Amino acid sequence: MRLRAWKARLRGTGEIGQDDLKPEAYITLFIHGCFQFGASMSGLFLNLYLWRLTEDLWINGMFNMIVYGITPLAFAAGGYIAKKKDRMVTYRLGIMLIALFYLCVIFAREQVAAYYPVFALFNGIALGLYWTGYIVLMYDVTSERNRGRFLALNLIVFNSAGLAGPALSGLLIGRFEGLQGYIVTFAVAFAMFALASAFSLKIGALKPRHRAYYLKYAGGMMKRNRLWLKSLFGYFVLGLFQGIMLFLPNILLYQTYGREDWVGLLTVLFALITIGTAFTVSRRKSHDRVRSDVFWSSLFVAAASCVLLIDVAWWTVLVFMVVFSIFNPLTINSLNVYYYRLMDVLPLKGQFRIESVVIRELFLNIGRVLSIYALIVFADRPDSAALPVVLVAASLLQFAIVGLVGGKGGSFRPAAGADNEALKG
Repeated sequence: MRLRAWKARLRGTGEIGQDDLKPEAYITLFIHGCFQFGASMSGLFLNLYLWRLTEDLWINGMFNMIVYGITPLAFAAGGYIAKKKDRMVTYRLGIMLIALFYLCVIFAREQVAAYYPVFALFNGIALGLYWTGYIVLMYDVTSERNRGRFLALNLIVFNSAGLAGPALSGLLIGRFEGLQGYIVTFAVAFAMFALASAFSLKIGALKPRHRAYYLKYAGGMMKRNRLWLKSLFGYFVLGLFQGIMLFLPNILLYQTYGREDWVGLLTVLFALITIGTAFTVSRRKSHDRVRSDVFWSSLFVAAASCVLLIDVAWWTVLVFMVVFSIFNPLTINSLNVYYYRLMDVLPLKGQFRIESVVIRELFLNIGRVLSIYALIVFADRPDSAALPVVLVAASLLQFAIVGLVGGKGGSFRPAAGADNEALKG
């Protein structure tokens, strides 16, 4: 019976309850799975490819700083396109640009290192457009009742794609001499992005209701909605740790294990652990324990990062990454669920959903850029004694998120006042 009901929902037939996901939600998850499979293959080894070409942590850091520095501008542009046209226009444009980016990497080969600022700009713009479309789409295909479940399933899809991608990349890179395996990996990723682009055509556009772009009113809304402003600073603090963790682990794994195939296999292990966390979260009935979830996950991750103070060796990196894989998804999922709930009660409600995503990414990426800059200034080599210190400091800052997510238990009440109140002054 359950299987037939699930198939009926997937086909768009039969009754869909308030807690059930729409067919568009499942299509969205599939498209993102295709995208993430390609991204896990290519993105995982892009930083490692740059490291193998240069063996310079400064260049790797600057590459990522440019990517996350330009991403908020791409989000703003993507939001404008989504508001004036449709979010699917932004979404498909992002997928196609990502595919084109890796096609350029294939043709450029070793010249990527010489022109890394240009490639970083290209990558940041493409990622910004993709994630603008996808985040808005996640809001549109869910409701407050099933959004927590969707986000948990999204984590499962995200990390399931991350299982096969790195493993396949590691095998491909190991089978070819020199850097040829990287080029083959980028070619397979390009094919997955093309597939994601094709399936995105199955999601239709929404009929435009309000084309006005309210981004210029964001400052006024921040003054009048303290909960929203605090949540934005929560993403800023998250970025202070996430920026480092988006590129450093692969370099540490390669430095301590010395083989790309081991990096790929260990990434599979970490993805499996994260899937376990995501599955547990998806089975929970309540998503109101935001503060306690963030506190406990921050505590365990900070404790694990302190192990690196003993020594940056294979076993300390392994311990840290296992604990990080277990608890960090809990922080991200809790914060995302909280923010989406907050979007439902913001002035202008759904009319401001695109702008609220753009502003969120601005705060998140400012945190990422600052953390990467601090890392390459204080620890410009993987064997630097300051590297674990910077990592521990960034992990300890995550406790600040606990005080930035609503009132008791992380709950909140809708802001009083008319929708247009935030537009005055």
